[in-house]
Amino acid sequence: MAESQVFTLELEQLRDFEFRVRFDWPGVADLDLDEPEPLGRASGPNAARLIGAAVANCLSSSLLFCMRKFKQSPGPMRAEVQGEIVRNEHGRMRIGRFDVTIRLAESAAAIAHLDRCMAQFEDFCVVTESVRHGIPVGVRVVDATGTVILATPAA
Repeated sequence: MAESQVFTLELEQLRDFEFRVRFDWPGVADLDLDEPEPLGRASGPNAARLIGAAVANCLSSSLLFCMRKFKQSPGPMRAEVQGEIVRNEHGRMRIGRFDVTIRLAESAAAIAHLDRCMAQFEDFCVVTESVRHGIPVGVRVVDATGTVILATPAA
């Protein structure tokens, strides 16, 4: 695999704070973004929500990849991300943290090598490990019985 990969997205202002994103993959639908009220009309996700979705998606995909690498077929996962917007020392709004919970469809006991995946999947998540340089990210993995398998607090 190449040492670097470049991608290009296009954004076009539709009106006020609404923008349309065009992705560089054929057949991928455009995505409309907007800011929450009072700036925008909340007609689409805003940038903070996209970052949160990207973090949760990357973590879930990384965990799924690890489990499949060990020939496991876990049922469908669910992930929830909670983001917090805070004011910094200069009074500017910033993303203060993300907390991601991944819910497995099976009990931990039914998934072979899950302990190995828990030890390494976060490190392979490109987005989360990049975002963590500026935004604390907490991660929990919960199995189908409600048992917490992993709890990494937001630093």
